[in-house]
This record gives sequence, C-alpha cells and structure tokens, in this order.
Amino acid sequence: MPIDASLRFSLLILCLTATDVQAKNGSLLQNGFFVKRASLTDAAPLVPQQAALAQPSGADVSRGAVALRPGAASLFRGRASGGLFAPIQVLPSAAKQLMTLIAGAEAGKAGYDAVQHGARIRPAKPPTDMTIEELYQWIDATPGQPHAIGRYQFIPATLRRLVRHQAVPLNKPFSPEVQDQLAHQLLEEAGLSDFLAADMPRADFMLNLAKIWAGLPTTSGKSYYEGYAGNSAVYTWDYFDAHFRKIFPG
Repeated sequence: MPIDASLRFSLLILCLTATDVQAKNGSLLQNGFFVKRASLTDAAPLVPQQAALAQPSGADVSRGAVALRPGAASLFRGRASGGLFAPIQVLPSAAKQLMTLIAGAEAGKAGYDAVQHGARIRPAKPPTDMTIEELYQWIDATPGQPHAIGRYQFIPATLRRLVRHQAVPLNKPFSPEVQDQLAHQLLEEAGLSDFLAADMPRADFMLNLAKIWAGLPTTSGKSYYEGYAGNSAVYTWDYFDAHFRKIFPG
C-alpha cells in the first residue's frame, strides 16, 4: 500500500493497542510494542527490605551493604551539623559490650586499625589516621582486592552507605568514635532496640547480626557467608551464645 496509508495504518494499530492497554490498567513500553502490566493503582506498595532467608549469591551482596531494616534509627543518625555529631552521644553499656564481642570476631587485636588480611596493597597510614575521603581514595586506587576496614570490618558498600546515612563529613578521621557510631547503626538495623524491648526474638536478632558480620556464627556453627571470599565463623556457636547471654541475661 502507499507509504501514507501504511503510516496511517500503523498509527491506528498503535492507538488501538494503547487504548486496550489503558483499559486493562497497563502501560505501553516503547520496545517493539511490548506491553507490560504496570498500573499505578494496583501496584504493590513499597515495603521495607526483608532479611534474606537464604545465603547470598556473592560475598558483597549483604554484610551491611543493604540495610536489613531501613527504617531503624541510630543515636547518631544525621547529627553532623557543625561539628561531628556534637554533642557526642553515649552508647548504652550493652551495645558497647556487643560491639566488643563482634570486634573480637572481625578485627582481633588490630582493633580500630584492622585491615582485611587479603588486601595486597594496604593503606599508607593506619586507618584511624586517615580521613573518610582518604579511605575512599585507597579503595578506588586498589581494585580487585578485599577492602574490609576498621574494628567492624566495613566493606566499601557498607561504609559508603553508613557515611551517607549518618552524614559524616568526608574530611573527618576514621576515628574509633566514628567507627563506633557507624557500627551502632548496623546494630539498630539488625534489631537491637526491638530486641531490648522484647519485640524481636533473641534468635532473630542473633541471626541478623550474623548476616552483617561474617565472623559470627549461625546456629549451625558456620558463618552465614561460609565459603564466600574465604569467610568463615571465628567463634563457635556455644561461645557466641554464652557471651551473648552474659551481655543480655534472660
């Protein structure tokens, strides 16, 4: 048929298709007239991310890179106006003890200056002497190696997310105080406040902790990330369970 007639015919088909899609609460995507159901009226509302029920497909899928409970708020969240989180908040005693237990599995004696042992090119200075920006520069300049850093072994995706979330200025040192503040956010995302309020079962909270810190065991005695990028549990389950009960008796 003539070109004009063919064009009019194609436009007619497109209009009829779009009308049919609209009647069915759909949207027309410009990809070979591919039609996909995409109604705004019957779409499921966004819900907070749920904790994974199975092991991740890779070493960097979780470990704090994605918040287990996005709505959880830390004592230190968004307190970076002017000075760094001024006035400095005081962590509850139980949170401090739990952080120490976690740090024993993650950083060992190196503590706040720990660098993942697999890092071939280490930072030029101890982590606590570096600013957040300097840490980012080291990470970006040394691709292809592990970069877990500090007392809580933050992986890059987790570190960047928490720094943004807490509005930490990039020129601030990666000090023990800053590391504790970032780690406290992870505790809250794991369910610390809900656990203390008896709104979360102990087993769920401990599993959430193991989903963030690979050195902690699950009830099987293995890391939640066992075998991924060389991860394994540092503690036995009995050790973790006994020390957890000392921190949170009853």
